[in-house]
Amino acid sequence: MSAQWIDDKLESSARVQNSMKIEREDHKLEKRLCREVGRAIVDFNMIEEGDKVMVCVSGGKDSYAMLDILLKLQKRAPINFELVAVNLDQKQPGFPEHVLPEYLSKLGVPFHIENQDTYSIVTRVIPEGKTLCSLCSRLRRGILYRVAGELGCTKVALGHHRDDMLQTFFLNMFFAAKLKGMPPKLVSDDGKNIVIRPMAYVAEKDLTRWAQVRDFPIIPCTLCGSQENLQRKQVGNMLREWEKKHPGRLENMFSALQNIVPSHLMDNKRHDFKGIKATGVADADGDKAFDAEDFTEPSIPGLSVIALKPR
Repeated sequence: MSAQWIDDKLESSARVQNSMKIEREDHKLEKRLCREVGRAIVDFNMIEEGDKVMVCVSGGKDSYAMLDILLKLQKRAPINFELVAVNLDQKQPGFPEHVLPEYLSKLGVPFHIENQDTYSIVTRVIPEGKTLCSLCSRLRRGILYRVAGELGCTKVALGHHRDDMLQTFFLNMFFAAKLKGMPPKLVSDDGKNIVIRPMAYVAEKDLTRWAQVRDFPIIPCTLCGSQENLQRKQVGNMLREWEKKHPGRLENMFSALQNIVPSHLMDNKRHDFKGIKATGVADADGDKAFDAEDFTEPSIPGLSVIALKPR
């Protein structure tokens, strides 16, 4: 028995153990994705018995993952619903139009490719150097809503995730002076479609990893995705930096979107501040004007809290 033989055996064993570890991690990730998507569907009653869900697939990691997870859940769900994948080919130069049809055919899922040259419209109307997103999204939205009706779909599923929703919240606060986010479920602006975001609870880092695991044939966007100075990208970078320095901060901020206290904000349309009167009845949820906020045990690791002594 040579030393080389022993080294080869040890190396082979290490490779097997590493492979098994990766497989276990991938399985845990799949379970987490299915759990979070399933939880969002139940929490917001996104998909019901007999629904026909139009899954919007752009060729990016998020929409691929959404379709992938919905197909898995479709097999396990206690209700029956249909899925149809829809892609809008906007005729961007260099767009590999064969990729999605080949992928979806191989997957065996019903699909529809809608061909509309919105690229020429956007690039003609928007001055060079200006953000293309606004007009592009309006055109895309109108086309997809029309297609949903033509296909008889009852729900339109978009691939936005938790990080997208947080970015939208901060974009509205910073640039539109509104406390407004991206809802997990809504009626479309034409009043004819119910739009759902099944990945509302899913972190982007999990989708990035899942795209690697599943080896999705990613198609880069040459419109909005190629503009580096977008405000959304800047806000996204800010959030990622916060999470890097203080792990858990994004989770807390996302939880805050689900724990709104209108009486402790300043919107007269959401709370009757003018009509407030003393009732003489103690209220545990009332304002404790002279109490110090208890932030001494933060749930955000790495966040330092300075306790101020009362004067």
